[in-house]
Amino acid sequence: MSEKTYTVSQLNATARLVLEEGFPRQAWVEGELSNLARPASGHFYFSLKDAKAQVRCAMFRMQTGHLNFRPENGMQILARAKVGLYEGRGEFQLVVEYMEESGHGALRHAFEVLKNKLEIEGLFSSENKQKIPEYAQTIGVITSPSGAAIQDILSVCHRRFPATKIIIYAVPVQGKNAAEKIAKMIACADRRQECDVLLIARGGGSLEDLWAFNEECIARALAACSLPVVTGIGHETDFTIADFVADQRAPTPSAGAELLTPNQEDWQQYLQYHQQQLVQAITTKIATQQQNLSWLKKRLDVQHPAQQLNQQVQRLDELETRLSRAHDIKIRETRSQLKLLQARLSQQTPALLINILRNKQQQLSQRLKYAMQSQLDGLNANLARLATTLDITSPLATLSRGYAIVSYRQGKTELILKKIQDVQIGDEIKTQLKEGHLICTIKKKS
Repeated sequence: MSEKTYTVSQLNATARLVLEEGFPRQAWVEGELSNLARPASGHFYFSLKDAKAQVRCAMFRMQTGHLNFRPENGMQILARAKVGLYEGRGEFQLVVEYMEESGHGALRHAFEVLKNKLEIEGLFSSENKQKIPEYAQTIGVITSPSGAAIQDILSVCHRRFPATKIIIYAVPVQGKNAAEKIAKMIACADRRQECDVLLIARGGGSLEDLWAFNEECIARALAACSLPVVTGIGHETDFTIADFVADQRAPTPSAGAELLTPNQEDWQQYLQYHQQQLVQAITTKIATQQQNLSWLKKRLDVQHPAQQLNQQVQRLDELETRLSRAHDIKIRETRSQLKLLQARLSQQTPALLINILRNKQQQLSQRLKYAMQSQLDGLNANLARLATTLDITSPLATLSRGYAIVSYRQGKTELILKKIQDVQIGDEIKTQLKEGHLICTIKKKS
């Protein structure tokens, strides 16, 4: 059987396919950077070597733009790369997608592994995140009591809303066992339930400085916490596992304090607006009540005892006039009848008729007197009743019940004092009692 003959291109393509299928899709490689070239295309070409071997590498411009450091020959780096073959020279090479300084390599790898694990479990899901309260009366701050972060937080809270209560849960934020202590403090604050929201804060630092917040125990404690949690860890470019699990991330500790505290100027404007609305409502209500009071005063003036007394006096005068008129009419009628009888008597001279007429005249006179007396008695009784009513409604009768009538002089005229505006401090007033009167001097008005 004859052997198959390959061209160089075919052989390189086959070798590249074997390399790509035989190695993992991505591999992490650590080594020293050498032979670094930066052509105008923006691609990087370099070698990674250790004490025994080296490998050629290429990193294309799309990936080099994301580097957060400037590579230099002699650096120890950690690279994530795909295995490949550069067919133009038939050389085995690595196509680098990401690289960082080697000191952070193990930590970065551990970060990615834990991040992927927790994301698969759903700890980063937005469905599990709680709503941050718009106004937190009490903020619990988990941080170091001696760090700059707590000073920044207190300064921001005092500036924005001094009434906010701050509870500091002191913990170490880096070093050995810092993560376990932070996790325990999160659980402790959750048990106490003495604040509305938790702010986990730490100032900026290296990846190693912030590593406590990438530990799994803190992620689990945050996921189990029933209180809303905001993280403000490091600088704006720093991300930790705690940031992904927390209900909300703030770029810095100060930004976290601003997020959780309202602006007191906005609240003052809000309160001033509602104060103006309240004052306007009260003013309108007072004006309405003053109108009602004025209307009631007018009604009171109409029904005042003096008005009633005047009405009764006028009624009494009317009855008196009617009585006098009725009396005069009755007398005139009686006189007319008497004249008629006298005329008839003068025409009839017999003594018997005279006696009869005299008797009749006496009877009529008695009846007339009786009728007049009866009518006068009735009128007198009615007059007495009206006089009694008049006496009851009289201001003088009021004096007998312990009241007094206060008057003042205006010129030569004596007027009844009805309102304090009619007199001034130092004026003399006269107080009429049931028995006697008092002359008083005004010392105070209220």
